[in-house]
Amino acid sequence: MIIANKHLQFNLILCFLVLLYGVTSLHAQDGQGYQRVYLSGYDAANTVNWDFMMSEGRRSDEWTTIPVPSNWELQGFGNYNYGHDHDKEGATLGKEHGLYKHHFQVPHSWKGKSIHIVFDGAMTDTKVRINGKSAGDLHQGGFYRFKYDITNLLHYGKENLLEVDVAKHSANESVNQAEREADFWILGGIFRPVYLEVLPEQHFERIAIDAKADGAFTAQLSVNRMEPNTSCVVELYTLDGEKVGGTLAGEFKAGEPVLTLHGAFRDIRPWNPEKPQLYTVKFSLMRDNRRLYEKEERIGFRTVELRKNNGFYINGKKVVFKGVNRHSFWPETGRALSEENHLQDIRLIKEMNMNAVRMSHYPPDERFLELCDSLGLFVLDEVTGWQAAYDTIVGPKLIREAVLKDENHPSVVIWDHGNEGGWDFANEKWFHTYDIQKRPVIYPWLQRNGVDTYHYPSYNYGIQRLSKGQDVFMPTEFMHGLYDGGHGAGLDDFWSSYSTSPLFAGGFLWVFSDEAIVRTDKGNILDSDGNHAPDGILGPYREKEGSFYTIREIWSPVQVHPLVIDSLFDGKLSVKNTYLYTNLNQCTFSWSICTIDAWSDSKVLDSGTVIGPNLPPGESGTIALNLPAVLAHAELLTLTAKNAFGEEVCTWNWPIKRPQTVAENMLERIRQTGDLNDVNLSEKTEAVTAGVGPLHFDFNKKNGFLEKVTNAYGEVSFHGGPLAVGTGKEADEEVQWKIDNNGDFILQVKRSKYPELVQWKLTQSGLLNLKVSPLAASENELDYLGVSFNYPESLVRAVRWFGKGPYRVWKNRMKGAQVAVWQKDYNNTVTGESYDSLIYPEFKGYHADLYWMELQTAETPIRIFTETPGLFFRLFTPPTPRAVAGGVAPAFPEGDISFLHEIPAIGTKFKKAEKMGPSSQKGEIGSHKGDESYPISLWFDFRGE
Repeated sequence: MIIANKHLQFNLILCFLVLLYGVTSLHAQDGQGYQRVYLSGYDAANTVNWDFMMSEGRRSDEWTTIPVPSNWELQGFGNYNYGHDHDKEGATLGKEHGLYKHHFQVPHSWKGKSIHIVFDGAMTDTKVRINGKSAGDLHQGGFYRFKYDITNLLHYGKENLLEVDVAKHSANESVNQAEREADFWILGGIFRPVYLEVLPEQHFERIAIDAKADGAFTAQLSVNRMEPNTSCVVELYTLDGEKVGGTLAGEFKAGEPVLTLHGAFRDIRPWNPEKPQLYTVKFSLMRDNRRLYEKEERIGFRTVELRKNNGFYINGKKVVFKGVNRHSFWPETGRALSEENHLQDIRLIKEMNMNAVRMSHYPPDERFLELCDSLGLFVLDEVTGWQAAYDTIVGPKLIREAVLKDENHPSVVIWDHGNEGGWDFANEKWFHTYDIQKRPVIYPWLQRNGVDTYHYPSYNYGIQRLSKGQDVFMPTEFMHGLYDGGHGAGLDDFWSSYSTSPLFAGGFLWVFSDEAIVRTDKGNILDSDGNHAPDGILGPYREKEGSFYTIREIWSPVQVHPLVIDSLFDGKLSVKNTYLYTNLNQCTFSWSICTIDAWSDSKVLDSGTVIGPNLPPGESGTIALNLPAVLAHAELLTLTAKNAFGEEVCTWNWPIKRPQTVAENMLERIRQTGDLNDVNLSEKTEAVTAGVGPLHFDFNKKNGFLEKVTNAYGEVSFHGGPLAVGTGKEADEEVQWKIDNNGDFILQVKRSKYPELVQWKLTQSGLLNLKVSPLAASENELDYLGVSFNYPESLVRAVRWFGKGPYRVWKNRMKGAQVAVWQKDYNNTVTGESYDSLIYPEFKGYHADLYWMELQTAETPIRIFTETPGLFFRLFTPPTPRAVAGGVAPAFPEGDISFLHEIPAIGTKFKKAEKMGPSSQKGEIGSHKGDESYPISLWFDFRGE
């Protein structure tokens, strides 16, 4: 059994075995089982120091030590290069060699066994010597498992010397073009484990399994040496050790070292990502009823088909892949990863309601696939070739190594032959030669083999392509998420449109996380090579960006149909089951209704849980929540769906009361609890001042702008508005003011352009009201529409609000944000760039569906609430990224704080926003005389209480 699946046992025996003979092992009961003995550590968090010398660059020409596995750049050696450096004039390309030495003991008891040394990944050309003698041919290709039979090179019962020469730059130019001149960090070293396989003299060289969803079972078994009367017995067990079905057996024919064994197991449960059922299958190599060798494999039963002009089918079910591209990467260790790295990434992928991951752009660690098997993810496994191909000499070898390493993982359902031109079509046949499952082979970005995988389409892309074509379509890269663009922004439009096609098979977002690396040559800064590597839904340390939650809602396997909740809501929700294999009656739905006091947290009034309805995948139906009458007194309804394992799938919040009602309640409370004072009025040359008690407001006589605010604690620096933004900035204006019959101060501004009417009202309670009339003319190509004010950013400490949050929104990224009471401290995060202070949620930007907000400042709290439904508010302008590209820097209005009917969409690295679908278009508005539209109505509380 592979020790990577048994880390707990491994840790218990580690210390003892290291003391015993300097290596680690796991023995079968009778000594005839598969043994793996680690010479290195088994992951980046558990390393072993080897002797090391660098040929050039940092810390070169001196013998020292290095942890293995690792990338040497992260350990302070050699040169850093991003793949595009080969095109940069004057760039120094690292072509260093790393020389490794390691001494290890081999017990005398191993004599007579077969010993292999295995490298799971070394970048890139690797020469191996044992006790001064070559272990075999030079290996070329940086992301693949390779091995040598070193049985006859070892000194048994004595110390042995392993020497490894790893060249970062390959002698094979096609390897350099495929791997080294790519759009990712180019790293060097032995970055995956090195171990010995200790095997009986006769053993299986290969076990290839094809386990179908109906229990049909095929195994192709190869032995290293053929002996008469050799047979194989196959037994199947649950992970708890319970035997399943019968026993399969077959006999090797004389002179034929390969046996293909066919059979079937009864009463199995198939594997799928929603219920990743696994089994242990035990292969026993027998001769004359004596066991020679025993090997276990962990498998899942599942059937993969590509039905041309139809779709991908897994276990007879047409699937839609909801996926992401994932680099094997961690900022401090490069491509050398730990168990926790793999677990964290898979959990985050599944938390986004994804069911698939594409390996970009190389085969992953063995452990990552084991976890995808057990936790449940479809995997597209990729042979490297970023935009150039391996030749027909090294290519077939690397395809073989990729297939043989990963072939028995049920999670692996598709092979990717390179990326964006990184292939030689002549090499494709080797996938079909080696893979007994005959998984589909696709070409990411091509329309080939019956699948259209075009990268980064615009919304309307494709004459006879994608949703307008005749082939199964599945973009293997789309919604490029540079900085805060792409990913969630526009996804709802794409997904809704694509889902109407019966040929749609899903898609893969680019990319999972920002690939910013620790530069040990530059004081440990995080470097993303400009805009080449900051592409992720998550930051380099897996910080969640806003699109994380948008994707989670759009791809939720439980979809709640849009509805309006009010006090008369009967508790019935229309839902759709978009799972592939799961009935909704295996899910639970918990609800709560909350009340929200002004400027405070929510309070739960009642809650409950219901079991999901009997809805098979693809069906729609109703959930009845049986809500109590107290709903009429609440502000918020929350619903959370959990899957069969009790894990949260998605949470939705709905406001019960409209902003006008909430505002009226707040006003009434202030009237009942606050003091009333007469409003006084005075004039200066350029301003009119209205006051109530210690509050004083200066208004500009020419344009009606609020110019100065003073309260009992001093001056409040909120001023300079309402400035019309989006349209109508320059206008003829007439300003009038008075004390009305209620004793309130009224100032009106009549304008020739938007807004045609602005009215200030200062009430005797000290509250200041602003009404801005809606746009009366027709306008199009609007980025935003509303009014702005000024406030010094340096004085802001935090914001607390009732509305959508906690992340900012864009016009084409509204899902994922939920209405609730939120608070966040001031920060100046530049998404995908400010790695020295990457704080989420970002403070600055646009926010949706405002009810009320409290700006917490160094001066005094500034409280604002609105009667206007669907109002956006904007807090300052995020800094423009240094390496901006495409459509990822949307427009922001003048001023610091804005209240808006319209906000802009955001694009991607390669597309302007207007290419990304209906919700990404600029605003267009028109009106007719008699329309009863919604003005911007804001109440300002500067009392500082």
